Amino acid sequence: MGEIHLIICLLWAFVNVCKCEPLMFGEVTSPRYPQPYSTDHQEQWDLEVPQGYQIQLTFNHLDIEPSPNCYYDSLLVLSNEKVLGKFCGRNSTDTFHPGHKHILAPGNRLQLVFQTDDSNHESHLGFSAFYQAIDIDECSSTSVESKTDPPCSQICLNTLGSYLCACHHGFQLKSDQRTCILDCGGGVYSEPEGTIFSPGYPDPSPLDLHCLYSISVQPGFTVTLNFSQTFQIEQVYEQEQACLFHWLQVSIPEKKTQKFCGNTSPGILFTGAHSVQLEYHTDRHGQSQGWSLQYTTHRVECPNPGQISNGRVTPKFPQYLFRDYIQVSCETGYKLMMGEKEIKSFMTMCQSNGQWHLNLPECRIIDCGNPKSLQNGAVKAISGSNNQYLSVIEYHCNEPYYSFDKNLQVRYTCTSDRKWTTFDNNDIIPPCLPVCGMNIDTNAGGRVYGGKKAKLGQIPWQLLHRSGPRGGASLISDSWAITAAHVVDGYENTNMTFIGGVIHEKHTDSVILKTKKIIIHPNYNRVGNDGHQVNYDHDIALIKMSDSVTLGPNIRPVCLPKPDEPIKEGMMGTVSGFGGIRGASTSNLLLYGGVREYSSCDTFGMPVTDNMFCAGNDIDGIDSCQGDSGGPLFYPALGQASKDQRFEVRGIVSWGPSKCGHESFKGYYTKVKNYLDWIKETMANN
Repeated sequence: MGEIHLIICLLWAFVNVCKCEPLMFGEVTSPRYPQPYSTDHQEQWDLEVPQGYQIQLTFNHLDIEPSPNCYYDSLLVLSNEKVLGKFCGRNSTDTFHPGHKHILAPGNRLQLVFQTDDSNHESHLGFSAFYQAIDIDECSSTSVESKTDPPCSQICLNTLGSYLCACHHGFQLKSDQRTCILDCGGGVYSEPEGTIFSPGYPDPSPLDLHCLYSISVQPGFTVTLNFSQTFQIEQVYEQEQACLFHWLQVSIPEKKTQKFCGNTSPGILFTGAHSVQLEYHTDRHGQSQGWSLQYTTHRVECPNPGQISNGRVTPKFPQYLFRDYIQVSCETGYKLMMGEKEIKSFMTMCQSNGQWHLNLPECRIIDCGNPKSLQNGAVKAISGSNNQYLSVIEYHCNEPYYSFDKNLQVRYTCTSDRKWTTFDNNDIIPPCLPVCGMNIDTNAGGRVYGGKKAKLGQIPWQLLHRSGPRGGASLISDSWAITAAHVVDGYENTNMTFIGGVIHEKHTDSVILKTKKIIIHPNYNRVGNDGHQVNYDHDIALIKMSDSVTLGPNIRPVCLPKPDEPIKEGMMGTVSGFGGIRGASTSNLLLYGGVREYSSCDTFGMPVTDNMFCAGNDIDGIDSCQGDSGGPLFYPALGQASKDQRFEVRGIVSWGPSKCGHESFKGYYTKVKNYLDWIKETMANN
């Protein structure tokens, strides 16, 4: 659409009937360009750009038959009938070729006349030219179209295609928009800095003036007035009063008004306010040279926050001004507190009134709270107080009944993340594990069937189930016991009750242990349809108590055996229980006796597997008997253990001959070491 508009305007311009708005630029080419132009031809273009601009012509290409003075073929460029150039030739080296130089007309019109004669010896392409509007600086131009008088009486501002007039301070523009007349009605100066001077300065001030000037900047800034050294306001004394007829008055809110006159400059005035009013007055007589000042603004200053105990203020400035922000952070191990409320972060800003919008917080030392309690153990403070940062505590178990696993760190420090942790940032407290296989007396010997009475605390892992079926068990942790499967067979869903920590079944201070879960080995062969035991292979069961028992001198677990400990021919161990004795089917007392391991024994017609071993005493008639089932056979034998040696349950009383203590018959025991993996896995999963 733009190209069509240009073509139409050019056609109308050629016939002098164009009423279109002149274009800012355009292109002109010779007829048939870029094909060779024809002979004996004349054509004219009248080019125009808007008023307020000069028109500039630039040739993109010119190839016109060269001749002296361009006598034959030529392109003539005119402005208001003045010839600006006559061109021909093919190369920029030709005498009359324009090259790439611009042709600038003094006004906004150009006329192009292209003419050729009736013969050409060679073909020539003609020309292609571009014209455009160039802004005229009316404020300094002396072109033929500008007037001889200055366009503005005071200040001329060049604009695109035109100009604007402005006036000095104290003057205003008349309706002709060119002439300035005196006016000091003042106004409000809101910029952060500026210059103010008396009307006509540095020329003398007009008489009969009353000018008002208001400086008002944003709150939070203060205004400073800096008067120049050239200061002269008529000073007349009358009755000890000065500045009666000519004066400059400075009014600052909440301060005493000041009047100035004479030949001494007020210099620098720090107002301390964000608004100031100046009032300049002259009467109809006298003369004042006037004054000038430059005003600046400065941000209001807030008090220096100083230092924060156990914290820091950032950023650090020599002084803190309006809109400055500061942050407060605490040193490691301290927390930000606003009153009694802890805050995550703190920032405050200097306000326009010179005060911080928030009071500064405090940095108080953090604490990790009370340490976690330790079951079967305790905690004590090593250093520090009130569980504060860097305080150190240490856990210990209730020895000798409980202890930590070896190589565990039990000393904890209160760290900056408010946790009690070890040196390697571990905050998990290790459990107190029961100490197994220890008793209070290792110097003893005796019998079970026909055996010897146990002392209190001598066999602290011995448990008894008094009601049917009567049998024993061995405590192997503070909540698990091991027994023979046939003792608890059929009672898996029954809450059985065992007693421990006693050597007489009727002692009232016995420890009561109620079962929560009974787990019989999955391969145990139960009683056949005829009511008789098929065999005693895998005669082992685990009992989980409903509550953990508190260990002490009279009730403690026995250790499990080592997996690689072989059955040794003739090695002495101890069997214990509340089973049958000579002359009675049961014993109220806990009895024990020494028995030896044997490689082979009479089987009484029952199948024997590798999960069993036999033991007895063919010299003293020591043996386990009915009611001892499920009880322990432990090593080393009582009276043979060294001071630090632990007792291990290597066998569980399983089965034997109906006649107890016969020197020709031995009892059979479940071989515990064959079930260590099952025991550990079952306990871990339950």
